[in-house]
Amino acid sequence: MIYIKNATVVNEGRIAKLNILLDGDKIKDVLPEGHDITDENIEVVDATGLHLLPGLIDDQVHFREPGLTHKGEIYTESRAAVAGGITSFMEMPNTNPQTTTHEEWEKKMAIGASNSIANYGFFFGATNENMDEVLAVSPKDVPGIKIFMGSSTGNMLVDDRSVLDNIFSKSKLLIATHCEDEKTIRANTSLYKEKYGENVPINCHPDIRSAEACYKSSSLAVEIAKKHDTRLHILHISTAEEVNLFSNEVPLTDKRITAEACIHHLWFSQEDYDTYGTNIKWNPAVKSSADRDAVLQGVLEDKIDIIATDHAPHTKDEKNNSYFNAPSGGPLVQHALVTMLELVKKDKISLTKAVEKLCHAPSECFRLFNRGYIRKGYQADLVLVDLNDSWTVSQDNILYKCGWSPFEGTTFSSKVKATYINGTVVYKDDKIIEPKSSVAQSLQFNS
Repeated sequence: MIYIKNATVVNEGRIAKLNILLDGDKIKDVLPEGHDITDENIEVVDATGLHLLPGLIDDQVHFREPGLTHKGEIYTESRAAVAGGITSFMEMPNTNPQTTTHEEWEKKMAIGASNSIANYGFFFGATNENMDEVLAVSPKDVPGIKIFMGSSTGNMLVDDRSVLDNIFSKSKLLIATHCEDEKTIRANTSLYKEKYGENVPINCHPDIRSAEACYKSSSLAVEIAKKHDTRLHILHISTAEEVNLFSNEVPLTDKRITAEACIHHLWFSQEDYDTYGTNIKWNPAVKSSADRDAVLQGVLEDKIDIIATDHAPHTKDEKNNSYFNAPSGGPLVQHALVTMLELVKKDKISLTKAVEKLCHAPSECFRLFNRGYIRKGYQADLVLVDLNDSWTVSQDNILYKCGWSPFEGTTFSSKVKATYINGTVVYKDDKIIEPKSSVAQSLQFNS
């Protein structure tokens, strides 16, 4: 057993001094301040001065395995994730081969079981041709069906209305969408190529992958979901106009249509392209400061339900290219929590609201079994943080396989001190602690 005492626990809208008793992979008890345990067989962790949070649940990552492992692997990126306080992740299907058949999904699950240091789940990808495979997906084992209603790899672009209607009407699982209208993007691309040729400046990215493209696609997804009463989750909202597509009139547990904001859309803005260049090239694009502020306001007002990363690493050489040749995406899992804690320090969001969006809400939205809260009987996925331990992101402390971060050179005022996966410490004092045997578990869903 492990006894974490004197912790300042942030959980379910409250901040309180509590003691947490872990037994095996679960939380055995949550005890009041002043309670003590004298059993010498119990390992005592004194968390005086530290805050204890539920482990973060990241509902959107691209860990690049199989087929793209020069960028990242489930092993390497899950290590970076736990160093950032993320204890569970849901990984996307645009790998090589794509996760659009049960055979490929099962292969990923096997990699997760063998190599992941964090709890894992894998989305199933929809194409224009795999409806039978989609309908056979197990709702207990899969977080949802991923549809790219915007550019993607291979044959995963699904923007035909009849195909979308078919999937939305028949799927019993949550459908997660990447929403950008492809026709709008292609038209914008042509205009900017006419003006600049192949040398389009990076700061034109949010004009090419425009707010109009995002809204047109997101509003279509919402329209179809309402028509068929589909559980829809729209990923990485990036515009002010899109926020108004979502409601805060009912609790998250009753919502049929939900939304996610990503760390980069809450931190960076269009003005940052001159400084960071293609390192902050994402799809959807980082847009204006007004869009950034509106997305954050949507989070605060519960119109946007979840904060995630869209962690999508590429190598330095791949990113260090001209606009059209540099891929979109970047590594984020190691620095997501400290970025949000920085926004807490800046009074942009409360600590309890940040924990709600990073931990509780993903559990509720995806109907996860016994995760996302510090509760008796729940899985012991926990993170200890020091809110007053500043440090600077550098080559020496980056754990991503790609070896770089858009936050390199940034000084954060908070630090992850320890991360527990199912009751086992896997990260402590700047070091990964490799478990003797696998402690990570596959995520289970109460769909």
